[in-house]
Amino acid sequence: MALLDFLKNKEEAEKAKKGKRTTKKAENSVKVSAEKKTENKTEKVESAKPSVKNYPVGGKKAAGFSYEAIKKPHISEKATYLAEKNQYVFEVSPNFNKTEIKKSVEGIYGVKVLSVNVVTIPPKKRRMGKVQGWRKEMTKAIVKIKDGQKIEIL
Repeated sequence: MALLDFLKNKEEAEKAKKGKRTTKKAENSVKVSAEKKTENKTEKVESAKPSVKNYPVGGKKAAGFSYEAIKKPHISEKATYLAEKNQYVFEVSPNFNKTEIKKSVEGIYGVKVLSVNVVTIPPKKRRMGKVQGWRKEMTKAIVKIKDGQKIEIL
């Protein structure tokens, strides 16, 4: 078994090197942790001031307007006729209610919203030859704004 002894010697040598490296790393980590503790104490003193909580997207909803509520403006022939009457159509996320949609339109476009009507369009069956599928479900919001104000969509 003399042929395999050199492999054992290499493994022992590598273990010895790793052991020396870990002791150096351990010494460095002790120094770093001591430095971090001193930094944390100064940070805690600075962060004693009250701060505004920033909630993550998808968590709690913000108090102001949200860009998540409105996906995009819905442009169609009927929507252009409604634009003449100060009513604009938007594709909306189905999770938001009328008041949240109103706040988001007012915040994004800077207009005064008078009323919001929400329409849910159900999915419909479509086929292309042999392939059958579904058209996606969509939620639209028809937003009426104050006279004299405009939203530039195009």
